[in-house]
Amino acid sequence: MVLGTTKCLVGRNNLKFTMNSIEKKLESFKNMLHVMDEIREKCPWDKVQTFESLRTLTIEETYELADAICKNDSEELKKELGDLFLHIIFYSKIASEKKQFDIGDVIDSLAEKITYRHPHVFGNTNVENANEVSQNWEELKLKEKGGNKTVLGGVSPNLPAIIKAVRIQEKARGVGFDWDKKEDVWNKVYEELEEFKVEINKNDQQKSEEEFGDFLFSLINTARLYGINPENALEKTNKKFIKRFNYLESKTLAKGKSLKEMTVEQMDVYWNEAKSL
Repeated sequence: MVLGTTKCLVGRNNLKFTMNSIEKKLESFKNMLHVMDEIREKCPWDKVQTFESLRTLTIEETYELADAICKNDSEELKKELGDLFLHIIFYSKIASEKKQFDIGDVIDSLAEKITYRHPHVFGNTNVENANEVSQNWEELKLKEKGGNKTVLGGVSPNLPAIIKAVRIQEKARGVGFDWDKKEDVWNKVYEELEEFKVEINKNDQQKSEEEFGDFLFSLINTARLYGINPENALEKTNKKFIKRFNYLESKTLAKGKSLKEMTVEQMDVYWNEAKSL
């Protein structure tokens, strides 16, 4: 099916080049599977790994991949994709030893799922834009055997809070629960901000936390509607703050002082210098 689709897409003139490219990738893939077999059999560390022992390492590799994306570093991205790919092959190898499934089953299952969820590509469904694709995607997931039983059922409870909020909002949008016009979200933002300020003034810690959560959720919703990834945006701000603070600290130490000896006004001078740089 994949090769047939390739013929339709590339045309007769480019078919030979495309097939050669595919064969080259298949050789690379086969070589990696051979490497996995060898290290699983002969390396003392790889021999004893399990699903559970790899889990935390996989989480770490995922964050390193995310960091490479934020850095827009193609070499680092290639490296981190390789590390994560190794984990996928490793899990599949362990599963094959348990007679559960192998890497071929993983790929076949993925191809079947992706084909089913793209009826506008592999079927007769017509879509006008990406939003309609997202809506179809969520509806199809609800219909799948063994799929999500509820709209929000596919949101992992273990996701970081900001990413989880984005996924919740995206899934709600997928079934039509969203603002008619993105500009309408601002009234909700101002409303949640005022409710947060009320509880702050009351000095009610629990209510203040709840209302801040509502306010933050509305800001994340705003970012989504305006095409901003809030996780990426916050990480960029984190890095910007670190860079400026490190500049402030280095300038302070160069004068033989510690930050605790500096006034806020004195620190602001170096902070503004860092901003200008």
